[in-house]
Amino acid sequence: MSNESTNIVVVDDEEMVVKSLGFFFELETSYRPVTFTSPKAALEWLAHNDAGIVISDYLMPEMDGISFLMKVRDLRPSIPRVLLTGYADKQNCIKAINELGLYQYIEKPWNNDDLKIIVRNGLEKKQLMQRLQTKIDEINKAYAELQGIQQAILKTFV
Repeated sequence: MSNESTNIVVVDDEEMVVKSLGFFFELETSYRPVTFTSPKAALEWLAHNDAGIVISDYLMPEMDGISFLMKVRDLRPSIPRVLLTGYADKQNCIKAINELGLYQYIEKPWNNDDLKIIVRNGLEKKQLMQRLQTKIDEINKAYAELQGIQQAILKTFV
């Protein structure tokens, strides 16, 4: 996964937050920010496009961040999901980490250096998981071929 083509989806109902994060990713990284103030619009975009990571606000009027990230998980399970919260609601964040398979949560105001590390590590995790899945698929294919050979041998001798 090359950084130049990696989409970072940012969803927050506050225009200032999405602009701030969008400018940060444009200026400080080689990632391509794709920002939304509507979780529904972000889901529509994700239905047709891939992303390296999704960052979502926790409290939004249209849909809360946990519900949104659950839908992202259902739509694209391999994308790491990050919850951005301005509220010190750590219980819900811990619940989301455990139940949703949330990759990370970040409190507002965020630290740009920490955010950059979280995104880089999340993208690396996704890439490693994709490589692992490729290897598992190769092993399963080889196993199926071996079973076919075994069946052919058994037919020859039975």
